[in-house]
Amino acid sequence: MPMLAQFLPDDGPGQSGDFQVSPRFFLVLLGLGFLIGTIGHIVKSRTLVAAGILLIFAATIFLPIAYTVSR
Repeated sequence: MPMLAQFLPDDGPGQSGDFQVSPRFFLVLLGLGFLIGTIGHIVKSRTLVAAGILLIFAATIFLPIAYTVSR
């Protein structure tokens, strides 16, 4: 671990804080993805499970990255 510390900056990664979107949209989308995925597991529908997983990934990875890149 001490050898790794020499490669890291002292102040850590830059935190500009310019991501000015309310997280409410992402949280609702995340919850909806879990709900749809759970319903898909209950009714044994692979399509609903896949849709739920897609919504979860959209809320946590794809949409925040797309928003950041588009600014």
